[in-house]
Amino acid sequence: MKTRTLTYLLILSSLSLLSCNGKADKAQSTQSVTTNERKIEAPEKTKTTKVVPPSERIDLKNKGVGPIKEVVLGEIDQNLASKGQEIFKNMCMACHKPTKKFIGPAPKGILERRTPEWVMNMILDPEQMIEKDPLAKELLKEFNGAPMANQNLTQEEARAVLEYFRTL
Repeated sequence: MKTRTLTYLLILSSLSLLSCNGKADKAQSTQSVTTNERKIEAPEKTKTTKVVPPSERIDLKNKGVGPIKEVVLGEIDQNLASKGQEIFKNMCMACHKPTKKFIGPAPKGILERRTPEWVMNMILDPEQMIEKDPLAKELLKEFNGAPMANQNLTQEEARAVLEYFRTL
């Protein structure tokens, strides 16, 4: 009987030990999982700043470099805009498309990003603008170093083109 009791005690203590070990292993594995989860946590999102290309940047203070110091815009003059459309078609379409980027920027919405004076000065004397105006220099870089050709337009023709841009 002593042997039998001893055997039962031995079995019970072994089971008890195994049972504690199992719990300890489970607790340990739970901690390591928790620890691993903490290691896997995603890093905090960093704030990224979107770089706006010069052609999309808004600058409604810069009047550019050139003869045009002030332009007053009233209601759209359809006759002047039609004349400007014809000039644009004949002189500018090789490099500019009205509504999408091409060799040069699209004029659609230009007056939401540039002053009328800047636009006219760029049309009238692109060489001087590229040489002295910081924004024109940046645009030259954006458009792969392709400078705008001077079409030798008069101020009246440049104003007509500007009026056409207002209708786009």
